[in-house]
Amino acid sequence: MAGRGFLISRLIGIYNADGGLRGELAYFFGHLVGVAECALCDITHSPVRKKKEWKEFEVRLEDDLGHEFVLLHRNETNDAQKKASAGREPCVLIESDDGSLSMIADWNDLEAAKGDVQVFERILRSKLLMY
Repeated sequence: MAGRGFLISRLIGIYNADGGLRGELAYFFGHLVGVAECALCDITHSPVRKKKEWKEFEVRLEDDLGHEFVLLHRNETNDAQKKASAGREPCVLIESDDGSLSMIADWNDLEAAKGDVQVFERILRSKLLMY
């Protein structure tokens, strides 16, 4: 697609969880008892905060490839993002410079990382080579 002028504006990770105090608590307790799962949460966060490795990955992605990575909860997405993720959260979307959205990594890709930022980075970089 690069030959046709396609430029990646940013990457958007969508959690399989709602944001806000209520959503965060629901996910935290649901995760504790095994009824709530989000492979993207496992990659980006430790039990209490964003992982240092994730922050370093965000910097590398911006420095190496010029891509911003935005993280959103399900209830923070706009209509276009909801349509692109189509209930398949967690996932990662690509937003192009014309505003169009497509999914680059689905929950299977995120599960394959097993919570490891470096494994996720390898998966994502390999997929980005197709764009």
